[in-house]
Amino acid sequence: MTACTIAWGNEASVSPIPTSRDGPTVVAVTRPSPESAPAAIPDGLPGLLAELDWRGHLHEATPGLAARLATGRPIAAYNGFDPSGPSLHVGHLVPVFGLLHLQRRGGRPVALVGGATGMIGDPSGTSAERNFLDRDTLAANLASLRRQLERFLDFSAGSGGAVMVNNLDWLGEVSMLDFLRDVGKQFTIPYMLAKDSVQGRLSGGLSYAEFSYMLLQAADFRHLYRTMGVELQIGGADQWGNITAGLELIRRSEGGGEGDEPAHAMALELLLDPSGAKFGKTAAGTMVWLDPERTSPFAFYQHWLDRSDDEVGRLVRLFTVLGRDEIDELLGDQEAHPERRPAQRRLAADVTARVHGEEAAVQAERVSQAAFSGQPIRDPAVLATLYDAVDGFEFQDRDLAGGALAFAVASGTFASNSEARRTMSQGGLSINDERIVEPDAPVPPPIAGEWLVVRVGKKRLRVGRRAR
Repeated sequence: MTACTIAWGNEASVSPIPTSRDGPTVVAVTRPSPESAPAAIPDGLPGLLAELDWRGHLHEATPGLAARLATGRPIAAYNGFDPSGPSLHVGHLVPVFGLLHLQRRGGRPVALVGGATGMIGDPSGTSAERNFLDRDTLAANLASLRRQLERFLDFSAGSGGAVMVNNLDWLGEVSMLDFLRDVGKQFTIPYMLAKDSVQGRLSGGLSYAEFSYMLLQAADFRHLYRTMGVELQIGGADQWGNITAGLELIRRSEGGGEGDEPAHAMALELLLDPSGAKFGKTAAGTMVWLDPERTSPFAFYQHWLDRSDDEVGRLVRLFTVLGRDEIDELLGDQEAHPERRPAQRRLAADVTARVHGEEAAVQAERVSQAAFSGQPIRDPAVLATLYDAVDGFEFQDRDLAGGALAFAVASGTFASNSEARRTMSQGGLSINDERIVEPDAPVPPPIAGEWLVVRVGKKRLRVGRRAR
């Protein structure tokens, strides 16, 4: 075994490099502790790893990457996105921000959308085989993902402009025999079986199609290396095995040896919420999407506003481009006045504006303040937004005739008369901000003849609309 030393700030770590044919030829660099991170992050590409580390993105990197970035020469890096659906979700923001910081420091981001591999599926992080997609569906998904990525990356012309590529354009043209001869022969079965993404699926069944995924991803990296000069692949920590397979293929077919690696890799942290689940879902278990048709701008804004004090500091570093001084000032304000939730509000406004636009962010903030300020809501436009964003329901005139108790049950606010009576007796029900304590009390007149605002306790809000 040989060893490779990599400088990182003022620290260095040493990692062994196995030379076995069945083992990877690169390993991750041990990250320094936060105390050893440089006080001042260098400008441009030399400071990329230090900034990603400070922000909490960086999980691991291959030996040689820091030295390559330290040269300051432009570098192109790619991250792959799964096109199995028409929208990214907030969990995808980790690699998206990785590419964003790369571009801000002078690198060129390449967004690879797996039109070919999306027709097969990646075993990493899944428990079952993914469905195959037809080409028309894939084409529609690609167009939608491009529009979302344009909110973060600059695709304008120039050497540093972001590029989107579709691996169906080259993998779709390769015959099976050519692929086996050119790529398959470079890897042994023990090497592939040793990957964590494969091990996790063997007991439950893994098709040959998904087993071959790492070879297709390796072929992608080599193709981009050859045709576009892409030297760096970025991916989630669960992609490390696939990424290093690409490095192996490039090293074997393009040359390079110890101390002269032609390509590099960087893994980003998988973001988990405080419960240990993957970040990006609501309390009800539904995904928070970047598509406003799937997750409304208000619900998107509210997802960030609801983050706990314990996690908001990390999220502000991860999902904004605010500088150190501004974040330190913001978190100082948060510590001094947690009841005002300044960090959550800044985070929610910043991310929502980037994803949905400034106007949508301002409207979402306005609706959120109206919904949860405790003040009466009388604006029909705000109520219409809340109807779509929260627990909306429709009512008819006959639903109002039987009094508050009958309405509360008929509207689905309570499952039974006894539950509704108990809440009323405890002062926990209000309709149009009038507290209802008597079961036979009349339902207040709808606001603007159309809307009813139902509150249960301090946290549950429902908006009813007269049926049209």
